[in-house]
Amino acid sequence: MATQIRTAPESTDPLDPNPLDVSRAELWSEDRWQEPMRQLRAKAPIYRCEDSKFGPYWSVTTYKPIQHIEALPKIFSSSWEYGGITVAGDGIEHLKEGEMPMPMFIAMDPPQHTAQRRTVAPAFGPSEIERMRADTQARTAALIDTLPIGETFDWVERLSIELTTDMLAILFDFPWEERHRLTGWSDALGDIESFDTLEKRQMRLAKAFEMGAAFKQLWDAKAQNPGEHDLISIMLQSDAMKHMSENEFMGNLILLIVGGNDTTRNSMSAYAYGLHKFPEERAKLETNHDPELAVNAMHEILRWQTPLAHMRRTATEDIELFGHEIKARDKIALWYASANRDESVFPDGDRIIVDRENARRHLAFGYGIHRCVGARVAELQLTTLISEMQRRRLRVNVLAEPERVHASFVHGYRHMPVQLEKY
Repeated sequence: MATQIRTAPESTDPLDPNPLDVSRAELWSEDRWQEPMRQLRAKAPIYRCEDSKFGPYWSVTTYKPIQHIEALPKIFSSSWEYGGITVAGDGIEHLKEGEMPMPMFIAMDPPQHTAQRRTVAPAFGPSEIERMRADTQARTAALIDTLPIGETFDWVERLSIELTTDMLAILFDFPWEERHRLTGWSDALGDIESFDTLEKRQMRLAKAFEMGAAFKQLWDAKAQNPGEHDLISIMLQSDAMKHMSENEFMGNLILLIVGGNDTTRNSMSAYAYGLHKFPEERAKLETNHDPELAVNAMHEILRWQTPLAHMRRTATEDIELFGHEIKARDKIALWYASANRDESVFPDGDRIIVDRENARRHLAFGYGIHRCVGARVAELQLTTLISEMQRRRLRVNVLAEPERVHASFVHGYRHMPVQLEKY
């Protein structure tokens, strides 16, 4: 059983007035971002886009310049005060009506970033991953065993969302019966297209306060009866985070929820979609159940999908960057999705190659001091999914093009009709 999945067009629309503005949401929801990124890598890997809905910004689309920028956090800031980590932000000096600053440690510079990251990092360390492993395998296996074989269902809703939402609830010790609220908050608060109008900003703010109120109840409960492993208890016991302002508390919740949800959810969906698109690579996993191949395939799927398409930095001073004059306060979009297909690092990068020798070099989790703090949890969940599907000899057939997220930040899937078959 096979369904034809379209590939990205080989050229951009000649009538397009701004073909190299890769922040346009439709490029991502229509899966047309690959060709303009390829043009940028070939002709202008550091490119100033003068006109976009987010204002002027620099696009950096190749691997080495992104590493270079990420290694200089004092010069290329992540601070929320300058606009934070997405190309949408304009900084505290240019807040719009209905917009509220929500500091989070990924959108901070040292030393604040260092102290807060150091607080939560142990919750995602090697010993914690080992503690989670058996439960992750059990939950993944149990969910897969509920999926119908030979019947159509939505992979995103039935598998990707369920597994990642459950893990988020466990990490926060969030009330289990209310855990699906976490998914709704993640979708709403990770959407950089929700800043367009006052109405959208007000709706987003309402979601943030709804989330904040729910977690304030949890915070107060944990203050009286702290747990041992959950993130709220860990924050409460930290000098760096126990006295956070309301805005900072909500900002860090958004970071941990969106980061923990979208990265893993969309990688799990990419497992289904990507391996269907490259059946010869899927066949390698079907015939070889070596755990090391599953781990390598996990990294390759992360590289190919890149669940967060970009991170933004802001120049703190005038500086020359590989021959380009960057001015203080310029926005710089680091397109991880493009760097992960940089031909000089990943030959034939538009293809999934599950035994690719350097798949682990991907930038899907970022690079430098802001590399994703929860990367090991995402890796555990995705590798477990691959292994449990292998164990059951189950294949995912995608029946139609998925509905994708309409944004240039979260690079993901809303819905994907599939059927399972035994092989």
